Amino acid sequence: MKPQTFFSQNRSVFWFLLSLTIFALVVTVMSDAMGNGMISTSFVKTLGKTLCLMLVAVAMDVVWGYTGILSLGHMAFFGLGGYMIGMWLMYARTEIIVTESLRAAALPPTPQEIHESVGTQIFGVVGSSDFPAIWVFAHSLPLQLAMVVLVPGLLALVFGWLAFRSRVTGVYLSILTQAMTLALSLYLFQNEAGLRGNNGLSGLQNLPGLDDLPQSTLSIIFFWASAVALGAGYVLFAWVVSGKMGSVIRGIRDNEGRVRFLGYHVESYKLFIFTLTGVVAAIAGALYYPQAGIINPNEIAPIASIYLAVWVAIGGRGRLYGAALGAAVVSLLSSWFTGGGAPNIPLGVYTIQWTDWWLVLLGLSFVAVTLLAPKGIGGLFDLVSKRHPVAISSSPAVGPDVGARRTVEGEEEK
Repeated sequence: MKPQTFFSQNRSVFWFLLSLTIFALVVTVMSDAMGNGMISTSFVKTLGKTLCLMLVAVAMDVVWGYTGILSLGHMAFFGLGGYMIGMWLMYARTEIIVTESLRAAALPPTPQEIHESVGTQIFGVVGSSDFPAIWVFAHSLPLQLAMVVLVPGLLALVFGWLAFRSRVTGVYLSILTQAMTLALSLYLFQNEAGLRGNNGLSGLQNLPGLDDLPQSTLSIIFFWASAVALGAGYVLFAWVVSGKMGSVIRGIRDNEGRVRFLGYHVESYKLFIFTLTGVVAAIAGALYYPQAGIINPNEIAPIASIYLAVWVAIGGRGRLYGAALGAAVVSLLSSWFTGGGAPNIPLGVYTIQWTDWWLVLLGLSFVAVTLLAPKGIGGLFDLVSKRHPVAISSSPAVGPDVGARRTVEGEEEK
């Protein structure tokens, strides 16, 4: 018998990567950047942002669908990743503008004068000109990229350690994660937080030093970066949920007390999954917001994390591809309904405008999936697999499983 490889044990990984690659190639060929123009630059950005949302949905599925932790705070890590990269984008972009404006001065500006002018440009909107302490690494791309991982990862680690060591579970843990998200968003609304309060960080779509590249080319670059991140994240999480690690975290989901009785340190497994998924969510956010162009505290509001849970539920939790599909379907439908793509429905005395009714439709879809199709969109693949069952192997049976060549243990093979 040939040894089982990772891809042979996880066939969905191969098909997901193949589908993702074909999709990325088709979008690239049909984009404005390639001169085709069948897909507009704005829609390429929408697709790139959708890939980022698919990545954070896969992370959410691992922490909820596989480990049983209903986190209502993972979009906080997503937003923090966006803020960390946004700080460098704003600083570097403003520094270029300030340097260009001061170049015509009689005396060349000193680095300190440039730094102060950059601070005035960035924080003048909130009545300040001094850089807060959290901007200490904003001038350095490598250090700020490290902050994309370290800041959300440290928050997830500390919060998870405090919650799991106290053995907070179930709805109480969900409430705590939601409270963490609410506290963070309210803090960021304050000007004293150092991130421009309600104004947030803007102009993130302009990459410093790449002014000569058109937005059509930049959109494809970020689209491919998002696709690579989604593919890598999918493989990583497929590896995490398979093998012994996957068995343990599923056991924690189904019966935490029994897993603890068997000698496993449940809190360590939960903390590892919570922190890892938080870091991946932050990386997804760091790719999302340069394509969105702006980030403000509203992006970290608790409702965003609730939407994330809805995406995973509609896609089918406990299936990585289901979570990705759920995020893609809901995100694209949301853009279509709220962007004016869906035609309004006149009913005589009242006209249904989808920009107002989209959230109602989304809520009804969530309820319908929960009651009628708990396996979500991913459950459709179960129907396909039942109609096309895998052929029985010709190798000797190893037990009395249904479908084996020898269905009764000890029976002679005929």
